[in-house]
Order: sequence, then C-alpha cells, then structure tokens
Amino acid sequence: MNMHSTRQASWFSLAIMVLAADQAAKSYIDATTSLGWSHAVTPFFNLVHVLNPGAAFSFLAGAGGWQRWFFLAIAVAISFWLIWMIRAPRPRAESLAFSLILGGALGNAFDRAVRGQVIDYLDLHLGGWHWPAFNVADIGITVGAASLVLTSFAGARQPQATENI
Repeated sequence: MNMHSTRQASWFSLAIMVLAADQAAKSYIDATTSLGWSHAVTPFFNLVHVLNPGAAFSFLAGAGGWQRWFFLAIAVAISFWLIWMIRAPRPRAESLAFSLILGGALGNAFDRAVRGQVIDYLDLHLGGWHWPAFNVADIGITVGAASLVLTSFAGARQPQATENI
C-alpha cells in the first residue's frame, strides 16, 4: 500500500468514526429517553430528544414526507462526490474537511433511510432563544464546511502541498 492509499484509508476511517459516534449518540438518546425529553446540563445547554424530518434549521420539516427521500437522495449523491474528492490527491486540510462532511452526511442519511427523520439531541440556548437542536453529524458537516472556507482563504494566499505520493 503506497502513502497516498494509506492517507485515503485514514480519511475514510475518520468519516466512519464520525458516522459511528453520531449513530452511537443517537441510538443512546433514542433508547434511553422519550421523544420530547429535555435535560438542562448548563444554563445555556440542554440534552434533548427531538426529531427533524427536514434539513438544517428544520427546512421543509412540514412538507408532508416527500422531503425524506429528497434529502436522502441529496446526501447519497453528495457522499459519492465526497468519496471521489477524498480519493484524489489534495491538501490535507481539504481531505480532512471532506472526511468530516462525509461522516456527517452519512450519519444523517442513515437516520433518514432507517428512521425516516433525523434525531437531534444537542440544544444551545441563551435568554430564551434556542438554536435549532443538532447532533454529531451536524457538527461534522459544519466543522468540515467551515474548514473548507478557511482553507480556501488560506490557499488564496499561499500554495499548499498535496498528498501526491
């Protein structure tokens, strides 16, 4: 196995770890709490058990059910694209970002395919205002996307070495 193949395996392993952590947390919440459950952890953070049939910020949550298949198809298509991107030699920061997004996309796609909707359980709030509940998959997607944005700004200023080996 050459160095590039080894690195690819590392990036795919990271995506699988995000997927596994996401599914483990969702399964734990689903098995140990009832829907609608909430537990205050700090003055600004709750653990909750809510379902989201929509996308980010509950986009299309009340669309009647067709959105499940629509968002699942998008997640599968994006996952194939991300796999293709990870397989190509590129800067490590980009591969890291694509891996995090892939793990998150697969985590939420699994929920849509198996449960019909996504389990969310992390609730940040301040002064009566609640950020929409989210999960580990959402964190992977958000951190990965933010990393891509930051990498693009850094890349515009200086060239990055790729994993060509």
